Amino acid sequence: MTKPISASKPSLNNTDKALHHCDVLVIGSGAAGLSLALHLAKYAKVTVLSKGALTEGSTWYAQGGIAAVLDDHDSTESHVKDTLAAGAGLCHQDAVEFTVARSKNAIKWLVDLGVDFTRSAEGDFHLTREGGHSHRRIIHSADATGKAVHSGLINNALTHANIQLQENRVALDLIKQPDPITKKLRCVGAYVLNRSEDTMECYTAKAVVLACGGASKVYLYSSNPDSASGDGIAMAWRAGCRIGNMEFNQFHPTCLYHPKAKSFLMTEALRGEGAVLKRPNGERFMPDFHPQAELAPRDVVARAIDHEMKRLGAPCMYLDISHRDPAFLESHFPTVMEQCRKFGIDITKEAIPVVPAAHYTCGGIVVNTRGQTDLSHLYAIGETSFTGLHGANRMASNSLLECIVYAQSAAEDIIAKLASTPEPAPCKPWDESQVTNSDEDVVIYHNWDEIRRFMWDYVGIVRTHKRLERALRRIQLLQSEIHEYYANYKISSDLIELRNLAMVAELIIRSAMLRKESRGLHYSLDHPEQSDIAKDTLLVPANFADQTIFI
Repeated sequence: MTKPISASKPSLNNTDKALHHCDVLVIGSGAAGLSLALHLAKYAKVTVLSKGALTEGSTWYAQGGIAAVLDDHDSTESHVKDTLAAGAGLCHQDAVEFTVARSKNAIKWLVDLGVDFTRSAEGDFHLTREGGHSHRRIIHSADATGKAVHSGLINNALTHANIQLQENRVALDLIKQPDPITKKLRCVGAYVLNRSEDTMECYTAKAVVLACGGASKVYLYSSNPDSASGDGIAMAWRAGCRIGNMEFNQFHPTCLYHPKAKSFLMTEALRGEGAVLKRPNGERFMPDFHPQAELAPRDVVARAIDHEMKRLGAPCMYLDISHRDPAFLESHFPTVMEQCRKFGIDITKEAIPVVPAAHYTCGGIVVNTRGQTDLSHLYAIGETSFTGLHGANRMASNSLLECIVYAQSAAEDIIAKLASTPEPAPCKPWDESQVTNSDEDVVIYHNWDEIRRFMWDYVGIVRTHKRLERALRRIQLLQSEIHEYYANYKISSDLIELRNLAMVAELIIRSAMLRKESRGLHYSLDHPEQSDIAKDTLLVPANFADQTIFI
């Protein structure tokens, strides 16, 4: 079986090239990971691992913007109130207040880095409005905010001497050692696959940060890039950390429906600027479902579209903004217009075919406001974490804000502890002497496809207990197959992702089975009413007792 061995035993990869050390290891190169690295770089040597190219993560593709209180007519109290309402009673008020209070400074930090946000003719920041928000408070860079933010972060990180960016590195598992002082287990690094050289490497550090993004690729239809396979969540669970609220996976209401389009999102800002949803016959339907119509929270809009598609037997619904001035659309939504043109759709003259798609993981690794997990010296920030900010339904454009705010707070905690943190012991090299190359990679692709299909059918927008039981049986069978494959064949990036995807699928299924109500993004036909008591769903791993609890 593939496993770490003692440092004294010969290893195929026991070379200096395969062993790396730094002060802080950051797994993930999106907004959360790079923001944290930039905050740390003045005080520490930081290594940032990117699963693929630096621009392949979800941040790069984020369109809408960042929610922040920047207007004199807005207030932190209003932003907090809107977030709590969207979260359907499950937001942690302390986390919401903590995040919103730091929103203005987060934007200022990005501006100081050189991020170019869209401005009005008067020179002020142009603010748009999205679902669930009572004010215009979404600062954006046209309709490619993620690209603007990510580019700014990458450019600053590339020029910093204390930041090492390494692409095509896929983390496999975390490394734990007893703390020499407290004797409690702590995280000291990770085993990592170097995809470029097809070799296993060992990274050690005084602190490790998971900034790996979400798990929306567990579903057949997703707006996320292929890298969103829940790696951080799965690694933290195997290391003994609690996982919270995994049943709440947000389905973005409007993903482009076209046979040749892959996961292209129709930004929520379209609805913020007046786009309306229509049935195939041209009738508008959202006023039938919610007083805020198209600006209702995402879970409401996604369920409404899903309901209409199933009721009518229609493959999609339609998003229409053709009534707006073409010049306005060109200046505010150039990316959307360009993408739609590629598929023969002119949004100035016709409606856009759309379907819901898995978009954001509201649950994740349980952390506090400093990003600390249950395992000493392991942090989690961004979509891979569960801070309590999003509750049962993430409000639009709070996600990038969370990345920036928690990156700073985690960095502050890491900096305060670096000097007093002992160096980790040498890493045990990875041994592949007992495994062989697989000649049946088709098994990986078949299992990947099967998981995503039954998760969409049985654990999607609308659920039942029978569907969840069926899904649990399937994932348990597949996990046994995957474990056998993992134990006997050489590690590959596809196998790592499949293993993590299966683990996250089980966490989602088990979380959904524990929630005997309908709330936010979790809708059950067996329990259609919302309970009077709002409780988080916390899953506790078998090795949880080994950890030092910070939360």
